[in-house]
Amino acid sequence: MTEPQNLRTLFASAESRRKQLEIAVETSSSAYQESLSAAIATYDECRRFADDLALFSPNETVDDISSGDLQYMPIDYYLAELIIRDNVSDRKSVLQQAQRAYERYLQLLETYDILSNSDRILFERFLENRESFSTASTTDAAARRETKIARFREEKAMKRKLQPKHLAQNPSALQNDDSTLRDLQLTNITFCAHQAFQSLESISQELQILAMAPPAPPPGTEATASDHRKRNGAVDRYSNRLDPPIPQLLAGGKAGPILSKDGKPLRLFTLLDTREQLRKGVFRPGHNLPTMTIDEYLEEERRRGGVIEGGGEASGMRPEPDEDNYEKADEETMKARAWDEFTEANPKYFFGACF
Repeated sequence: MTEPQNLRTLFASAESRRKQLEIAVETSSSAYQESLSAAIATYDECRRFADDLALFSPNETVDDISSGDLQYMPIDYYLAELIIRDNVSDRKSVLQQAQRAYERYLQLLETYDILSNSDRILFERFLENRESFSTASTTDAAARRETKIARFREEKAMKRKLQPKHLAQNPSALQNDDSTLRDLQLTNITFCAHQAFQSLESISQELQILAMAPPAPPPGTEATASDHRKRNGAVDRYSNRLDPPIPQLLAGGKAGPILSKDGKPLRLFTLLDTREQLRKGVFRPGHNLPTMTIDEYLEEERRRGGVIEGGGEASGMRPEPDEDNYEKADEETMKARAWDEFTEANPKYFFGACF
């Protein structure tokens, strides 16, 4: 009878550590990581205790398990939830370790026929394709949305059932009510399975992202490259810059000296008074200044024929006739006579318009 008592005490200690981690604020501190490692080790020891005691056997059904032993069923689930928070450099190894713990938990529920029909289908889908597992359809957006809504409603209903009479809130009140305690234990087991499928989907997505990342260089690669540059005398020319130097850009990518040691040109170049150009550009504005006034611009456009003059009220004012210009007077007289003859020959166009 000492081993069950040790398991009960050890499991209570693990649960206490886990709940303290859930309310922790500084999740990146060294103290948090130490507490996390201690909680993982405690749950791992609980799992070994349960295996040694053979609490769960494939030859039994869920009715054969006592209400007090049902609380040990989600040990692998709690272990996976803690492992996934481990902040180590090898993230892929952490995800795979948590994935195996979730799988052990769901396999245990499948053995005891606790999984619902929908969860059983999800578990079969996960076993077929662990790398790209998803709780909903990845092709039909409408079906995916309906599945997500349905699972959210199931999760909300289970939370509502667990919240008023949580197992850790008032355990003494449930000691004499075995049926209520058993119902809450099974609800909690189903809720953990529901959360496990969501975590497995997130793990699959993160593993896919990590698979697309470039491989990390093996340790010591930088030191080896540095030694190689030293042996070849390229230390002085080495640079971490991604862009080439300005002289190399100006040379069109042709780096190297312009003249040889003998004074012979090695590539084409143009002699410029660089110092004078730099001096002129010191106080130069960053924008183009105007080169002429508005009046000068309009005068230039008028000279080029780009300005149309006339129009408006001035266009309707006729100049006064010059009485000394007999040719202009005769021209106006002939124009008026032609107009009179045209109106007499075509009376319908003018008199009809009046009536």
